[in-house]
Amino acid sequence: MSESVMPKPGPTEQAPGKPRSLAGDAWHDLRRSKIFWLAAVLIAVILLMAAWPSLFTSADPRDCVLARQHRGPSGAAIFGYDFQGCDVYAKTVYGARYSIVVGVFATLIAGLIGAVFGLAAGFFGGWLDAILSRFIDVMLGIPLLLGAIVLAKRLSADPQSNGVLAVTVTLGLLGWTTAARVLRSSVVAAKNQDYVAAARMLGAGNNRLLFRHILPNSMASYIVVLTILLGINIASEATLSFLGIGLKGNAISWGIAISEATGYVRVAAGPLIWPALFLAATVLAFIMLGDAVRDAFDPKLR
Repeated sequence: MSESVMPKPGPTEQAPGKPRSLAGDAWHDLRRSKIFWLAAVLIAVILLMAAWPSLFTSADPRDCVLARQHRGPSGAAIFGYDFQGCDVYAKTVYGARYSIVVGVFATLIAGLIGAVFGLAAGFFGGWLDAILSRFIDVMLGIPLLLGAIVLAKRLSADPQSNGVLAVTVTLGLLGWTTAARVLRSSVVAAKNQDYVAAARMLGAGNNRLLFRHILPNSMASYIVVLTILLGINIASEATLSFLGIGLKGNAISWGIAISEATGYVRVAAGPLIWPALFLAATVLAFIMLGDAVRDAFDPKLR
């Protein structure tokens, strides 16, 4: 009796697909999220505006003529002119650069500090965790706006400074606490998993355990927090600039534009409304992006 031969799969037959990773599942959900794509498009436009403002306007934001004071929208200036006779549209477009630069670098500083504290406290635990956690609690007790006003004013004492470095460092030093606590919680949960115990039994050292096994599986929630923090930092820079403590000198900022237009809002509301709308849209876009990524990475929400 002849042996039965199993038929070979034809060229059109496909092997069962590989199981997706957490990042693969998250991307699969993000591609179907309208909120994610809306936020991504808004952020892409704002980043392009910050990097190459000349693509959006050929006008010089510092070309101010008092004879054009508070003129309405026209073909030369679609948003009209402010109290100094400056093109509101040009100032709004160029104002994105400093806001994005401050927001991105402040978030990087906060992310680095939060990573050091969160990883050390969550991985080593014990007395080190107790000390670092209490220090984080103390930092959380400092009001962000009050602390930023005091620190930014001290760092920007130089009259020649435009305040960009001072505001960036201030927001970075004060904005890392929430990120640190989130990363600590993720590290504590990850280090108790079976794959970490198996790697430890196989002789893996602390560095390998931390950076090869624990950290990659703890970054999802951390990235979400930093994404939302980026939007908060942009809003905080505008708040400090509005109060006269943030950016100054030759810097062009949405916060400065809003502050300058406040006293003339009854005469011409456009110079206040347009930078405020751009600021609100940018902050909302980063918060929406963070929410969409959080929903995609959180298994309980899928």
